[in-house]
Amino acid sequence: MLKAIKNLFFVFAFAMLFLACNSNKKQNKLNIDNNTLQSLCQHRLTDVIVYDIFNPPVASRIYAYSNLAYYEALRGKVKGTPSITAKLKGFAPMPLPSDAKKCNYNLAAVKAFFNVAKALTFSKDTLKQTEEKILAQFKDALQDDIYQNSIAFGDTIAATILIRSKADNYKLTRGMPKYTVYTKAGIWQPTPPDYFDAVEPNWPKIQCLLLDSATQFAPPPPPPYSLASTSVYYKELMETYNFVKNSTPTQDTIARYWDDNAFVTQHDGHLTYASKKTTPPGHWMGIIAILSKQQKASEITTAKAYALAAAAMFDGFITCWTEKYKSKTVRPITVIQENIDRNWNPILQTPPFPEYISGHSVISSAAASILSHIWGNNVAFTDTTEVQYLGLKRHFESLDKAAKEVSISRIYGGIHYHAAVTQGSKQGQQIGLFYTQVFK
Repeated sequence: MLKAIKNLFFVFAFAMLFLACNSNKKQNKLNIDNNTLQSLCQHRLTDVIVYDIFNPPVASRIYAYSNLAYYEALRGKVKGTPSITAKLKGFAPMPLPSDAKKCNYNLAAVKAFFNVAKALTFSKDTLKQTEEKILAQFKDALQDDIYQNSIAFGDTIAATILIRSKADNYKLTRGMPKYTVYTKAGIWQPTPPDYFDAVEPNWPKIQCLLLDSATQFAPPPPPPYSLASTSVYYKELMETYNFVKNSTPTQDTIARYWDDNAFVTQHDGHLTYASKKTTPPGHWMGIIAILSKQQKASEITTAKAYALAAAAMFDGFITCWTEKYKSKTVRPITVIQENIDRNWNPILQTPPFPEYISGHSVISSAAASILSHIWGNNVAFTDTTEVQYLGLKRHFESLDKAAKEVSISRIYGGIHYHAAVTQGSKQGQQIGLFYTQVFK
């Protein structure tokens, strides 16, 4: 009997020793797909950007910094993966984890992403809810020291990214005077039905990420304003007028599909209704999620696609807005209603900023160029980004064809002239090529 008690004691002691040695090991399986994790984070950020009604240039800034943070935190997972911010302007060297062997880089990337996203948006609680759900899964599956080390690393990456964001002149532009409207033929005027103030007239002062300056890929001047029937301007004006007047169902669908207006108002007598939709950069973030899943891309490739496309679109808005507020070209609705047909209205609500060049054309061509470099231009895909907003989806045989449809959609919608979309596409292609040459 005594021997049996002794044996039982030794079994119990051994069991306690085993548990003590393994008390810091978690047994739960991490129920997260690392290859789609970033797209999950990205989708939540887009929801917040739509809810907070950030305009397209500001949205591009949020996407750029958040996705750069994700990439810089994740890249340590694959040895030799180069830094992107090291080749951009204004970033300090990215920190390294205190103990690389005790770091989950996916967790660090999520933490860095949400830290930056929360700092740059208003609806922080919505982002925090998603962040906490993801972090809880990591916490249940990882050893405590790995979890804490990963969180700390993500925090330091985010802090380094945010230092740059605070020095890019964004805060300065928030306190600058509003745009002064000049009553002169050919110069932009606020447009009906809402006559909103000009959006982001001081955006050219924002510091570029990769470009040497906001004028590095400056387009030629727009066609001179002239109502002479033989002038280039008048011919392009009438082209837009007739596209809208004789719009086909297909053209109408294309125009509305790529509208991507963050805040659309509709008027019914004395009542005004408003709807929120994704922005142009948000649409392309959605396309990246589709392509990365379709191509079964590695998490590093996906992170690179998000980071470079977002950064290029950020730079694209700076260069585009520089030209817009330099040329100050009047929108079609103003000229047509005053001189040709007072009852004419565009299919799309005219955005509240000058016409030349087309911002959607710039950033779409830039993003398409970068994504084509990563996955090839001949990759076909079905874009389902607008299903939640419009109930529509479209199939494209290539990224280039998608970008070209974006450009023509602005003429179909009645908000741009031919020169604006053509030169906008060229500028976007130049920016995309510049990025791909630097980040081969």
